[in-house]
Amino acid sequence: MRSLRYQLCDVFTDCPLTGNALAVFTDGSGLDDVTMQALAREMNLSESTFVLRATSKEAHVRVRIFTPRVELPFAGHPILGTAFVLATPLQRDSIRLETGRGIVTVRVEREGARIIFGWMTQPLPRLEPFTATAELLASLGVQRSGLPIELYDNGPRHVFVELASPEAVATLRPDLSRLAALGSLAVTTYARKGEHWKSRVFAPDEGIPEDPATGSAAGPLALHLARHGRIAFGDTIVIEQGAEIGRPSTLHARVAGSAAHIELIEVGGSAVLVARGQFTLP
Repeated sequence: MRSLRYQLCDVFTDCPLTGNALAVFTDGSGLDDVTMQALAREMNLSESTFVLRATSKEAHVRVRIFTPRVELPFAGHPILGTAFVLATPLQRDSIRLETGRGIVTVRVEREGARIIFGWMTQPLPRLEPFTATAELLASLGVQRSGLPIELYDNGPRHVFVELASPEAVATLRPDLSRLAALGSLAVTTYARKGEHWKSRVFAPDEGIPEDPATGSAAGPLALHLARHGRIAFGDTIVIEQGAEIGRPSTLHARVAGSAAHIELIEVGGSAVLVARGQFTLP
């Protein structure tokens, strides 16, 4: 029999039982793809991660990321949460995690011995046209988006629909079956909320009807807003997500550079460790 230890952390929050929960299997060596997927399905969280020996000399560890249904090459809250879990035993303020979309660096900030915040660099997304705009809007039950709907691919594929108000985002009732028919896609609806931005994210084809906090969407959202003049390049935005499903989360994102030359995308937030557990498998 084999014992598999994992830790649970809540990401993009500093309050337990809020944010986006994550299971981190701290030693995934020897596990095959089928078992990793089965464990992620058993956990039934937005994502679970498995820590492995790095294949690149530039990385400290390798991380594989699974939703209940599919493996992702990159995702935000799993990378940030895994960094919080590993940074203390590795005794590092900066940790480099090997993902399917390259090496991601996470810098952590401490208050005494406790890690209180982290900033991750993100893979620069590929910008692509999105042709299913009419079907997307119909699936959401809305008439239009305030900005053009474009596709950003940084591992997961993201599209963004700007609504008129935070209330319009909060009361949205999408047709998840129709959204799932659009394929592997994370759909972010958002609106300005004073100095912040309110968002909800739906990815039903990936086994995530609604996501409490989507780090991989936060960076492209900041880029989308900067490209279309809603914010300036270099501004830090604060995103509120997850309240409608009882998991309020706070994400920070910023983009350095220009529309012609994107230099850096960073997404930040807090995380808290809430539980430890163990699977016993044959």
